[in-house]
Order: sequence, then structure tokens, then C-alpha cells
Amino acid sequence: MLLQNKEIAIVGGGPGGLTLARLLQLKGANIKVYERDLNKDARVQGSPLDLHDESGLAAIIKAGLLNEFKKNYMPGADRLTITNEQAEIFHSDHETKPEENFGYEHFRPEIDRGVLRKILLASLQPGTVVWNNHFLSMEAQKEGWLLHFKNGTSAYADLVIAADGANSKIRPYITDIKPFYSGITMLEGNVYDAANSTPQIAALLRGGKIMAFGNKKDILMGQKGNGEIGFYASFKTDENWAKDNGLDYTDNAQMLAWFKRDYPEWSSIWYELFENAVTPFIPRPIYCMPLDQTWKSLPNVTMLGDAAHVMPPFAGEGVNMAMLDALELSEYLTSGEQDAIARYEVNMRKRAAIMAKESLENGERMHSEDALNTMLRFFEGH
Repeated sequence: MLLQNKEIAIVGGGPGGLTLARLLQLKGANIKVYERDLNKDARVQGSPLDLHDESGLAAIIKAGLLNEFKKNYMPGADRLTITNEQAEIFHSDHETKPEENFGYEHFRPEIDRGVLRKILLASLQPGTVVWNNHFLSMEAQKEGWLLHFKNGTSAYADLVIAADGANSKIRPYITDIKPFYSGITMLEGNVYDAANSTPQIAALLRGGKIMAFGNKKDILMGQKGNGEIGFYASFKTDENWAKDNGLDYTDNAQMLAWFKRDYPEWSSIWYELFENAVTPFIPRPIYCMPLDQTWKSLPNVTMLGDAAHVMPPFAGEGVNMAMLDALELSEYLTSGEQDAIARYEVNMRKRAAIMAKESLENGERMHSEDALNTMLRFFEGH
């Protein structure tokens, strides 16, 4: 596919969409990123993520952003503590994990999601991201598409790339295949000034990550770059739990009462999280695309990241896959080959199916009766 004199629209300004925009701009393409957020500071970004050598980091390097990344990643945030429901420590690599650095085979540096987004945004040409443009629909026009947005504006693009996440509004133009519910829901919370507001948790976390397992339920958390903690209560439940439970997600007292009722065996140390989290809490039912999904490729629209292959987060591959999609798609689109999109999509689906299977299996392990011992064996290399 030749991109010369083509208008390219990327819908969605997450890591995948912004990485693709950067990579294509480096090759001289004309890019607009349409993002529904009012501005770059409109939303709290989620917990930190670790970038992998063969995917997220590879994209950062290709984008020429490794030096900026090195200035902003969080050394030590990859160190892990595993506890039971009573917050008793069964595994910690804080003292034993070797000092790793870039180039080390298994190095997976952590970075705050918001910081990664700022790095990517700063790398783009001025005016690339069009804020407050919430995609509604599009219709075929000439060789491309006319996109319509909630604010009443429209824009033409010869090529449209969906980077608009798990609930993508562009995906239905490509395929009618829908994700299935994994059986797991995660309740997300965020704590500001954690050292002071949640001192017991902060002392246990030590700037790294915690995985706590007990009674088929989990608490997972990670240090964020500005003294915050992002955490998730993770459990198996009905698909409609989030909307049918009657909870007021803006009420800390009510959410603490829910935790005490539904996590009755868990230590009171965890109460700090629910007492001090900023509201609202965010319920996240976890979905996955069918592992055998396929569709007939179109010449002027494609997708990446969660829009293409949403999967459970239990293998740490979501953002890494999206950034690898961006890297590979940028190379296919600038290869000059007429079947570039079809070739990208075949390869992308194969990769995603492997990682989705691993994520589903990990999710089952992490919510099993013997989750603590299973995960200890995994992290201790047995």
C-alpha cells in the first residue's frame, strides 16, 4: 500500500494509536489522531505497565524514543511481592532480583501509563491529535471513509485505523465477531499520596508490585510514578455483576462494606485501599476475543490493540501487543505491497491468539483454589 498523498485517520489516542502515528510520521505519512478525550489531562491513566524487549520496547526503539523512555521509567517498580489474603509474604524479589538494565535478556522496565502517553504525544508533530473528537460513525466515500464525530464535525480519510479499544466503534465495519466474557471481573481503584494515606500498604508494596491470593480471589497492585497506587480486586462473578450489584462506586464506605462482605477472610490491612481510594471505583468485566477469529480484510480500514484482540490482562501483554501491532502495521503499510493490510491482519491474529490463550490460562490459575501455591511455583521457577 502506498501512503503518499493519502489522508490517514487513527481513531484512539492510547499507546497503540500514538505509537503508530509516530512511526508513520517518521516515514512521511499524513496522520491525524482523533481522540474523544477533551485534552491530554482529561483522564486518570491506569496502573503502570512493563514493556517487553520483543514488543513494546522494540516499538519505542524504532520510534526513536528510547532515550526519553530511559529518563522516565521507574527503576525497581518491577520488583514483586506475593502474599496470601492475610498479607503474609510468601515471595519477594526485592533483595534477590539482580540489578538489571537495558540490553539484559529478561529486563522489563516499568513506566507509568500517563508518562508513556506524554512521551508519545510530545513526539508527534503539532496538531496531529485532534482532541474532543468522539467517533460516532463513518460511511464509504470515494476510495476511503467520511468519519462523523459527536461534536458535529466530520473528516475524510483514505485509510482508517481503529485504535479505540475494547469497545471499538470501528470494529463492526470490519467484522461482526464479538468478544466473550472470561468469567472474571476486576474492580479498579486508585490511591493518591499512598505513603501517607495507605502507610501499611505502601510499606508492603515498597515501590513495586503486589499479588495477593486467597479463596479464589486476588488483589493486584502496582506503584505509579507520582506516589499513587493503582489496585484491582479481581474475582470470578456473573457477567452483569458490575451493573446489577447495587453498589455506589462513589461511596468509599459502601465499597469497603462490599469488600468486607465479599472478601471476608482477608486481613484488615487491605481496608486502607477502600477507605482512601479516590472515587469512583471502576468495575471492569474482562473479555477476550475468540482465539480462532478471522475476517475478510478490507483495503482501507484495519485495527490494532484491544480493538482487534482484547484479552485478559493476566499475561501483561495488552499494551505490548498494541505497540507491536503498531510497529508491524507501520512496516506493512510502507512496504509498497498492495495486500499490506491483509498480511498484517493474518500475522496479528496469530500472535494475538497465542497470547490470549496464555492470558486465559493464567486467569484461571490466578483465581483457582490453589492460586497462591501455583503462582509461587511459577515465579520461583519450578
